[in-house]
Amino acid sequence: MPQNPMNSDKPVLQESKKEHVPGVRPLDKEGRPKDAPLLGGIRIEESITIGKPADELYQFWRDFRNLPLFCKYLRDVTVVDEKRSQWTAWGPGDKLLSWDATLITDIPNELISWRTFEESDFVNAGSIRFQKAPADRGTEVHMSFAYNPPAGPLGSLIAKITAKDPAFLVHEQLRRFKQLMENGEISTTEGQPVLIEK
Repeated sequence: MPQNPMNSDKPVLQESKKEHVPGVRPLDKEGRPKDAPLLGGIRIEESITIGKPADELYQFWRDFRNLPLFCKYLRDVTVVDEKRSQWTAWGPGDKLLSWDATLITDIPNELISWRTFEESDFVNAGSIRFQKAPADRGTEVHMSFAYNPPAGPLGSLIAKITAKDPAFLVHEQLRRFKQLMENGEISTTEGQPVLIEK
């Protein structure tokens, strides 16, 4: 992977948006949304410009096994088949959370969207869109992520106290994704940088 971004400008994260929504509904085992909405849903929208072409970013993200390289609290992603994957992550109080997700939309080099199944510890749905940035500055990456806080409002409070609030994590993980794709490593104060194979 080339070391240099498309130009010397250093695009920064755009302003994020976080709002409460009526609830996030998981899918049943047949892939249909459950009838009863779940309360306490939160949606986060975040964007960043990365100095790499959309196809390169899409291909890296689409192999979900790559995501733990920059998602700090994501422990593991196992790809089951072309649509379904199993995820484990460290949640509030270092509780290990697991969930199964399925692809809803997969448009190469443009859009990936997903949703969890009903047996999930962490009910969530989201999308990531890759769009050519103006003035040949790379790619705008737009992420929308909706979730129900683990253990309800108490889980949300614990998450904020322990710095594992998903709103912060989405912001931070997109920043880390940018570093990894542009520089081949993630700058960190916790020991050595994370490197990716070229």
